[in-house]
Amino acid sequence: MHPSSARILDLLANFGLKSEVRTLADSTRTAAEAAAALGCDVGAIASSLVFLADGVPTLVLTSGSHRVDTELLAGQIGAGIISRASAEQVREATGQPIGGVAPLGHPSPVPTYIDVELKKHGELWAAAGTPNSVFDISYDDLKRVTGATEVVVEAP
Repeated sequence: MHPSSARILDLLANFGLKSEVRTLADSTRTAAEAAAALGCDVGAIASSLVFLADGVPTLVLTSGSHRVDTELLAGQIGAGIISRASAEQVREATGQPIGGVAPLGHPSPVPTYIDVELKKHGELWAAAGTPNSVFDISYDDLKRVTGATEVVVEAP
């Protein structure tokens, strides 16, 4: 197991959670790829997306079936401008590559928001620190371990 994935399991264990990391032969860089490899609904993929909210790295845990409406998000979190972080900014903020960003285990705290749509799925899958590894977690546990604030990321 990759050291980044082992670290994620250790962090989850510190919260009293037992999870499983699956290292997949195929890429899980996109939610659709991850869902296909896992045989689950794309909405059950908890994608970790890094944005800059007024220049501050901000993590949004969103359902794989959603696209983040940055104007809608900005209004909910009190930001003026939200833009997508570059690959370099993502790695600097999280210590992990795009496509493998785990929702926890970052070098420093990153403000984190969670898409309420993820509540609709019993078992969620999130990246485990590499582009081809994922771990399972419930919505409530994901919210708890990340300290995330609930948001709506896509207008109805």
